[in-house]
Amino acid sequence: MDKNTYCIIMAGGIGSRFWPISRTERPKQFIDILGLGKTFIQLTYDRFARIVPEENIFVVTASRYYDLLLEQLPQIRKENILLEPYKRNTAPCIAYATYKLFERNPEATVVVTPSDHLIVNEETFTKTIQATLKQAAETSNLYTIGIEPTHPEINFGYIQANQAVCRKNGENTFYQVKTFTEKPNAEMARIFIDTGEFYWNSGIFIWNLKSIKSEMERYLPEVTTLFKGGEKYYDTPQEKDFILRVYEDCPSISIDYGVMEKTSAAWMIPASFGWSDVGTWGTIYEHSPNKDKLGNIIKCSNSMIDEVKGSIIREENPDKLVVVRGLENYIVIDVDDVLLVCPRSDKAIKDIVTDLAMKDKADRYQ
Repeated sequence: MDKNTYCIIMAGGIGSRFWPISRTERPKQFIDILGLGKTFIQLTYDRFARIVPEENIFVVTASRYYDLLLEQLPQIRKENILLEPYKRNTAPCIAYATYKLFERNPEATVVVTPSDHLIVNEETFTKTIQATLKQAAETSNLYTIGIEPTHPEINFGYIQANQAVCRKNGENTFYQVKTFTEKPNAEMARIFIDTGEFYWNSGIFIWNLKSIKSEMERYLPEVTTLFKGGEKYYDTPQEKDFILRVYEDCPSISIDYGVMEKTSAAWMIPASFGWSDVGTWGTIYEHSPNKDKLGNIIKCSNSMIDEVKGSIIREENPDKLVVVRGLENYIVIDVDDVLLVCPRSDKAIKDIVTDLAMKDKADRYQ
């Protein structure tokens, strides 16, 4: 493995659309929602430990998850855990990791990844990341992974490739990015697919530190000026107080909007390795290998379930008897303080989480 290759895992989100399993105190990246025997962050760490040296894996997460992270990843170096005092989206997260890592190794080439993705074909994924790391080390471009779409999906962002501007490197072809687009409506998603130019936005980025640092300083000075002054604080006892001051003043902005949509250095490699950002119960249902013959995903130790189809039923208490009859395409989830029964639709969960906030129940139940 190349000692100059690094991985930054972004693990600070809450995963509200997996309510009530995913909660503020234990969000989805720390849960084995897929039933694979490992949590999302453990799967992500293991995936990238096959690509970069383990001592080069960093995790950026919220301060409140420090103990939980060490519990699930006891092998990670403590000095490679970056703690955010406040949630400020992906651009400040990446800026923090970039400036801290730049003090350690300015020659680094980095892959930045969310902590909660599903990857089916690990071998193809590994080859894609390795090829893009090599390309990023040799150029000043900022790369992202574009997933070849299989259907008009409204829950993903899209990347439009400039098919007239491409570079080949062995078996791989890299395209200059024409546009980034947020989640479209159903009609627009169909148009995207029909053009053959659009790919799902994976949220995975690959670049060398000098390039991303330069582009952030050009397009996000309101963020980078805050982190620039940390050279004398990174990897010292004063780092925590410095980062607290930075995050108090730092705007909340995504790296897509802040840099990738503006820079002329954005490039993309198309890929197909069985990917999902697993952002909703709907995607869990779609990708779960554990459906029974009636299309149900059932995780209960003691149950009587009849005339139920296409549903997700989950009980966290092994001593409780779960009795469900006559439901189709529903979600039934019981945890210590919440019982959820609702249609199996992404909109239903989104509306419920919104209602919690409007009815002043968010602090207690989210």
